[in-house]
Amino acid sequence: MARAATGWPAAVVAAAVLAIAGCGSEARRPGPGSYTVRSGDTLYSIAWRHGLDYHEIARANGVGSDYRIHVGQVLDLGSRAAPRAAPASDRPLATLPAPLGVTPAPRWQWPADGTSGATVKQPAGGLGLEIEGASGAEVRAAAAGRVVYIGAGLRGYGELVIVKHDEAWLTAYGYNRAVNVREGEAVWAGQRIATMGEGPAHRPALYFEIRLNGRPVDPAGQLPSRH
Repeated sequence: MARAATGWPAAVVAAAVLAIAGCGSEARRPGPGSYTVRSGDTLYSIAWRHGLDYHEIARANGVGSDYRIHVGQVLDLGSRAAPRAAPASDRPLATLPAPLGVTPAPRWQWPADGTSGATVKQPAGGLGLEIEGASGAEVRAAAAGRVVYIGAGLRGYGELVIVKHDEAWLTAYGYNRAVNVREGEAVWAGQRIATMGEGPAHRPALYFEIRLNGRPVDPAGQLPSRH
């Protein structure tokens, strides 16, 4: 057996080096309540998927004010991360609006023309409103803001657009057939941001969600009444 300069067998030395290296990287390994960033993820989409406030994730992980993360980065989501193994039917439904506190809601507009359907609970715990309309109809920003996510990586939402309105309020627009904006783009209230696609029932629909500090707020109690 080959021996290292120390006199120990080379295989033993190599094993010891690997063990030491493993101990040094232990803190970076994913564990309970952690998430490894994948291609296409943003801090907003990760927070949305786990029902958390993106501010809290940023603070817990030393993410800067630009909220930039990188593929392979392990984020500590803490004990508040939604349990992914639990069936949707076993999780409590957030039927009450989140407390407004000192952060007033934007002046919302309806994001699409059509008939308001039932409130929908998403597999990850989201709560939103389905608006049935015409295929290819306009999907509009419910208030002025900035596009922070576009993608289809969140189960149950289809092609999704998330708009950040201020440091507390976000809206999401799902089931889109086509998207007419880019990530980082500023949008005004009523601007066309997408076109309506099909929901799970294979009928033209928009899925619309509002969140305050990461918590779903029932859109039916936020949108203006229709006459």
